[in-house]
Amino acid sequence: MPHFENSRSIGIDAAPAVVHTHIDDFRNWTAWSPWEELDPAVKRSYTGAEAGVGAHYAWEGNNKVGQGSMEITASTPERIDIDLEFLKPFKASNKTVFTLTPQGTGTRVDWTMSGERNLAFAILGKLFFDKAIAKDFDKGLTKLKAAAES
Repeated sequence: MPHFENSRSIGIDAAPAVVHTHIDDFRNWTAWSPWEELDPAVKRSYTGAEAGVGAHYAWEGNNKVGQGSMEITASTPERIDIDLEFLKPFKASNKTVFTLTPQGTGTRVDWTMSGERNLAFAILGKLFFDKAIAKDFDKGLTKLKAAAES
């Protein structure tokens, strides 16, 4: 199956430790996730660790947000790794990585999602999904910047 990878970046005028807290605790994602406003009635559940390795978040919402879960599998001051499982509108298993790099007095954040796609989804990905993911990541990173800088 073809491999894909999408990555977007932003500079944030906040220390890496400040940015890290916004990503490492799924409860903080409501302030910056680009998908939050797509379904105000989304059902959320948080299990496992409160933050960091073992933190687990599951959601179920309308057609725009679907259903799935995330679990933090590694967390250091420089990087947070997340296993991402989509159940609806289609099944997919992806890896998400946030890399936090000191940049002057602030932080460069790189948000990357990667995985495997079957041939049909590989074609659709190049035509539609990759652009939509880039747009969503840019929106989320802009909101993360605002949250971390406030």
